[in-house]
Amino acid sequence: MAEGLQDIINKQQDQINPDEENLDNVIQLVGFVVGNEEFSVPILSIQEIIKPIEWTRVPRTPEYVLGVFNLRGSVIPLIDLRKKFGLSSEKMTDDSRFIVMKNEFETAGFVIDRLTEAIRLKKHEIGPAPETSMQEKTMIEGVGKQEGKILTILKVDKLLERDF
Repeated sequence: MAEGLQDIINKQQDQINPDEENLDNVIQLVGFVVGNEEFSVPILSIQEIIKPIEWTRVPRTPEYVLGVFNLRGSVIPLIDLRKKFGLSSEKMTDDSRFIVMKNEFETAGFVIDRLTEAIRLKKHEIGPAPETSMQEKTMIEGVGKQEGKILTILKVDKLLERDF
């Protein structure tokens, strides 16, 4: 093998981070802000993220259900995460987004105040959800630690549960 080619291969091998070789140990998340708190969800649970579009109010639904919107022919419920989390509702801004999440059975759109970033955490950087008296009802999957800050990871299945 040519010496120049071997040097390039050696440099590439030196740049590979051994932790990244095993992608099973890395969780990819998308971060977003609701109120003053930063949350995240696994990237694979996100169908898409869009700027707010027109929606239709549905009568006799909980206050946190804003209504439904049409996304390329699919009618999707729209949930205000501020209200769902017990915060006061605020007018949408240029930073507001609809984050459309899905699991095997459900799809819903959630109003968030703003996106933050894509996040990669190693599994050992994620701790369990804080213990509460209503552990089975908590929306918190776990707590991630990244660069000196705490990141709340939400349970997508709990967010998507229909209680209306």
